[in-house]
Amino acid sequence: QVQLVESGGGLVQPGGSLRLSCAASGGIFSIYDIGWYRQAPGKQRELVAFISSRGTTNYADSVKGRFTISRDNAKNTVYLQMNSLKPEDTGVYYCKLVTLSRNYWGQGTQVTVSS
Repeated sequence: QVQLVESGGGLVQPGGSLRLSCAASGGIFSIYDIGWYRQAPGKQRELVAFISSRGTTNYADSVKGRFTISRDNAKNTVYLQMNSLKPEDTGVYYCKLVTLSRNYWGQGTQVTVSS
């Protein structure tokens, strides 16, 4: 059974930075694709960034040039480096691990961008 634990969220001023972590256990981490999603109050969950098992990355247009997704297979961890944060980046951030049989979600970490 795969388990995901996100961390690194918090309150930050506009223009600031945060690094989120998603630590996985219970599976062969290196063979899975991983995505970071966020859900703002009253809005649907949306894909922010994605990294394949081979390291190919993809980003939502709204975060391109500001966010960077990376993975460390030795630590079973995926990171989301978020720079130049804006108030519209506020939300709960979730990581999702994709397997052939099902997807796994973490519990989420709150990111609040406010002055």
